[in-house]
Amino acid sequence: MQIILLDKVVNLGNLGEIVRVKDGYARNFLIPSGRARRATEAAKKEFEARRVELEKAAAAKLAESQTLGEKLAGTVCKLTQKAGVDGRLFGSVTNADIAEELTKLGFAVVKAQIRMPSGHIKVVGDSTIGVALHTDVVVDITVSVYGESV
Repeated sequence: MQIILLDKVVNLGNLGEIVRVKDGYARNFLIPSGRARRATEAAKKEFEARRVELEKAAAAKLAESQTLGEKLAGTVCKLTQKAGVDGRLFGSVTNADIAEELTKLGFAVVKAQIRMPSGHIKVVGDSTIGVALHTDVVVDITVSVYGESV
């Protein structure tokens, strides 16, 4: 299916590009989330009429993400979990736990924005993870996990 991108999509394209994707990806994710639209002639004309407005909105969203990224950079997120004597956690620290703690610190972050390249944290100590605020803005933060004896 051919679609017009209404927002920048990682590994797919930028605003305004017409790309071909699998039907299910377009119908189930891109179109319902507002990131794309079917590339019909009427949609192409409507997009060209709204192009400046969409580019301005995308630039505003990027600027807002960069501002939040500057505030978030270098933040240390401290979590306490139950751990054994060897420093391994009973369970793990997930992206939802980190997002919840960052929200408590005053940053509007959802769990889908947390990037944990080595999986969930399962040991006591410091770990560096990424927070993807925008497709172009990824900020590294430190997560300090402290053990709580049982």
